[in-house]
Amino acid sequence: REFRSLGTVAAGDAPERPVGRGECVRIMTGAMLPPGTGRVIRKEALVWSGETATLNGLEPDVNVLPRGANHRAGDIICGPRRLAPVDLAVIASAGFSDIAVAVPPRIVILATGDELVVPGLSLGPGKIYSSNGHHLAALARAAGFPAGPAVQVADDRAALETAIAAAAASRGIVLLSGGVSVGDFDLVPACLSALGAKIQFHGVAVKPGKPILFAELGEAFVFGLPGNPLAAHVAFEFFVRPLLCRLAGSEYRPREFTVPLAASYARRDADRTEFVPVRATEAGVAPVACRGSGHLQALAEADGLMRINAGVTRLPAAAPVTLRVL
Repeated sequence: REFRSLGTVAAGDAPERPVGRGECVRIMTGAMLPPGTGRVIRKEALVWSGETATLNGLEPDVNVLPRGANHRAGDIICGPRRLAPVDLAVIASAGFSDIAVAVPPRIVILATGDELVVPGLSLGPGKIYSSNGHHLAALARAAGFPAGPAVQVADDRAALETAIAAAAASRGIVLLSGGVSVGDFDLVPACLSALGAKIQFHGVAVKPGKPILFAELGEAFVFGLPGNPLAAHVAFEFFVRPLLCRLAGSEYRPREFTVPLAASYARRDADRTEFVPVRATEAGVAPVACRGSGHLQALAEADGLMRINAGVTRLPAAAPVTLRVL
């Protein structure tokens, strides 16, 4: 129970000699153990008299962090993904000063519509403030992809074709907001066709977001997103974001959870998969008041989107549902 001290080992020091039976060293937290060390005893469990330490009571813990406790040779310490702050710490702790990263695709956002007015200006009759450009740029940046401010384009075919061609020259992602449905001024499909784009799909069985369009134009990928803001959000989250991750070489890992439904939920039309804004409560998730795909405030008050599969018209209370966290 008594040990004669050989000196002190500070963190960062290399021990000068082994520890023999009946011997000890004062060792600081994080210091390297001298050869021959049997255990580490806390200072609080010792009584010192000169250079002799006496064990005072029990010391059940080993108090040692073994080599390889964090990583062993051959371990993957950081797979392909968007780097979080803790990833940077792990990379640095393994001694890497430089790592290979992907160059994120450039994103160009075009907000179409004669009705759009830049926030801060006065509204005239029939006009609305442009919000989708800000929304989409913020969504992209939150996902880790740089995006500049949206460019507003009028409902003019020549102007729209010129804007799309210029955006596609970036060889990245082009996000068009509005103009993709079947109205007289929904000019995006015709403009893309005239520019020689290969339209891969136009229209999906999703609510909101049915009119979404996806095309390839040269070396750029083009998304035609609905003009209604809730539909634009759904289209970005479930169609644009997976492609962004793929192009950046990272795994698409949305935050999804299975949670109970707070109260029964019914809908009339079940021909499409629907994403409903919901708020988390103690009893589960509950839909927020939503007045259609143009009701942006409903999305702002929600914690996530509840998925209801096509063909399902009613869900009972406490039914498990998939929640996509916003």
